[in-house]
Amino acid sequence: MHPHLHDPPRLVLKGSSQEIGRQHGSQLQEQIKSQLRLYGELFEHTLSMKWGDVLQLAEEFRQSLERSTPRLYAEMQGIAEGAGVGILDIVALNCRSELSLGGFSDGCTCLSWKKSDDARVLAQNWDWTSAVQKNLALLDIEQPGRPRIYMITEAGMIGKIGFNSAGVGTCLNVIKARPCVSSKLPIHIALRLCLESTSVDGALETLASHGGVASSQHILLADSTVSLGLELSPLGDAHLKEDEYGTVAHTNHFLENKNVDTPPWNESSPFRLERIRKLTRELSDSGVQGELITPGLLREKVFSDTYNAPGSICAQEDPGNHWTRRSSTLFNIVMNLYRQDPWAEIVIGKPGSGESTVLRMPWV
Repeated sequence: MHPHLHDPPRLVLKGSSQEIGRQHGSQLQEQIKSQLRLYGELFEHTLSMKWGDVLQLAEEFRQSLERSTPRLYAEMQGIAEGAGVGILDIVALNCRSELSLGGFSDGCTCLSWKKSDDARVLAQNWDWTSAVQKNLALLDIEQPGRPRIYMITEAGMIGKIGFNSAGVGTCLNVIKARPCVSSKLPIHIALRLCLESTSVDGALETLASHGGVASSQHILLADSTVSLGLELSPLGDAHLKEDEYGTVAHTNHFLENKNVDTPPWNESSPFRLERIRKLTRELSDSGVQGELITPGLLREKVFSDTYNAPGSICAQEDPGNHWTRRSSTLFNIVMNLYRQDPWAEIVIGKPGSGESTVLRMPWV
């Protein structure tokens, strides 16, 4: 195992929104402060924005979150209190995709695959600057009257990639496109609302009831019976259905959403999409289906693939870039979404390097 790759902290959070936030903030205080420093540098280097300017913009989102999702806003207040930082700092972390207006270079390749009529696999490599890897955390969130959430997230962020006890899961691909509308849902808040839903349909209704999302992004959303690629934008959405192989694959450009213009900012995106489709089809044609679609197989045959490196499915750092623009695969997650007892395997670092520990969620 690489010396800098340690298992992320595992937090079990329960109670009121404020209490969940306070536990999150106090247990991850060090990582949250590290994230604030890192994002301060990221904003400054990639967008020439001082942190004070970032916080000024975050105030618009703060007002809108307090109004539209007061319960989640209370959780953010709890995090700020627990970590001893300002509420706008926490809002800025949770809205970093919107505030940077696509200025950051996080990649990602994701896939859903139908195992049976009542089971789906949902998986992704998450690519971003390796500086944030040490601030990842696994959260187990128990809230009264809602499914229990298991996710991997950046410290201080209340929504990201994971699944819940009802078998609903989320993956995320960053898309760069304007505009951004601060009265709508920031993408990480949208992810959290999806993870609080009991079905794909329920998640779609919740997102619609909040007027949609603030910035263009792709959420791969699945439950045990269906997966859907949500190409979301403030100007309207498009949904990608499972293909004849039972899969939906996505990288960092829109395939069907014509409401916004996505510039070809990530040149590896079309390569990775074509590659993951080719690899999954070859597996499918060779008889891989149902329970043969395992996390180990996907890591070995798909997500560790280095074709077209450094812009490969398993992304490699491009040493020619400044650290703020140096994206590589920081974790792989493969979720098995069953209606009963869904579970996931996570590898921190690049999958297939043979030395990473496989973590399991739920871990209890």
